[in-house]
Amino acid sequence: MKIMVVGGGGREHAIISSIRKNPAVECVYALPGNGGIAADAICVPIGATEIDRIVDFAVENKIDYCVVAPDDPLVLGAVDALTEKGIPCFGPNKAAAIIEGSKVFSKNLMKKYGIPTAAYEVFENPADALTYLERSEYPIVIKADGLALGKGVIIATTKEEAFDAIHSIMEDKVFGKSGNRVVVEEFLTGPEVSVLAFTDGKTMVPMVSSMDHKRAHDNDQGLNTGGMGTIAPNPYYTKQIAEECMRSIFLPTMAAMNAEGRTFKGCLYFGLMLTPKGPRVIEYNCRFGDPETQVVLPLLESDLLEVMQAVTEERLAEVEVKFSEGAACCVVMASEGYPAKYEKGFEITMSEAVRPHVFVAGAALRDGKPVTSGGRVLGVTAVADTLQEAIKTAYARVGEVHFENAYYRSDIGGRALKALTEEK
Repeated sequence: MKIMVVGGGGREHAIISSIRKNPAVECVYALPGNGGIAADAICVPIGATEIDRIVDFAVENKIDYCVVAPDDPLVLGAVDALTEKGIPCFGPNKAAAIIEGSKVFSKNLMKKYGIPTAAYEVFENPADALTYLERSEYPIVIKADGLALGKGVIIATTKEEAFDAIHSIMEDKVFGKSGNRVVVEEFLTGPEVSVLAFTDGKTMVPMVSSMDHKRAHDNDQGLNTGGMGTIAPNPYYTKQIAEECMRSIFLPTMAAMNAEGRTFKGCLYFGLMLTPKGPRVIEYNCRFGDPETQVVLPLLESDLLEVMQAVTEERLAEVEVKFSEGAACCVVMASEGYPAKYEKGFEITMSEAVRPHVFVAGAALRDGKPVTSGGRVLGVTAVADTLQEAIKTAYARVGEVHFENAYYRSDIGGRALKALTEEK
């Protein structure tokens, strides 16, 4: 089989690593891929949002199956365009991808179908938003409606911060058209949990839960990032909470999308907060999370490609989706200064033993050697019987990866270990 994976980050590298385990896979193309993915796939310099070029490449190269991994091409309708040409795909069509593409849509969906989430208001006019914020309680959360590279959410602790957020999103258009509308919602408290789920519109199979670490520095200090590391499973996500989420959130979301004529087939990401009043949906994503994928897929014991094909063919109920009982940890190695200003172009070296456990996010090739080309450079992953062992091994492997200007948090998984201790 010839497989094509659209995207070029650590998530895509993790997906490719899992797909390559299937003996029927002859070759994997990554569009565009990156300098690290090039060791495991044939990288093709076609951008993830160049839909016409992606379709032409798939047809010309007789691609047997395609995985569209990032949000942008999904929201733009990449799956629709490929399917039209007879290329089977993993990922939702354009009508279903709106669940991430518009926060206004997803919040209204939850309200209409009684899916628990934060109370909210939608604004299309900055003056109306400012009037509302004048009498609001703080902290409060302000979200740009559309895609914003994961940066369109601002937690305002004061009225001044909230006003600044409205001005920058709606008037200065820092996120472009994504800021034409904003969602203003109540600030929730509690542990956050990420749950990815396979669904074919008829069956919903949640994957192992995970915990992301968004802040740039130790002890959750510093700026918000795309994620500095993850662990799985999330100790706060108990069996009892999982059952409650399945009953009150996961299955109702699948049913709601069906009722709206937007059947979702692919990976549906649930960003949850476990509040004192119960689990609440913070956000939906229409694809695998990054870097959550880097800990979830290494724990998957089933064949990823077989599961994906079952989703596409609406026969998910017929395949076993099994995860290891162990734990996983991924430590992101970034460029010093990320997510603000940072230098790039430094050569990346690592031992051969550690290479299979490294998922590369931001690297290019220079004279055939990988060099840093992004803020988040790579994720170093370990799987073990216990979370403590997984964390220890991941950090030991970090010591075998080198590039100038490297920076990483030293406390990934610390909060989870503390939660496990408190449980006992």
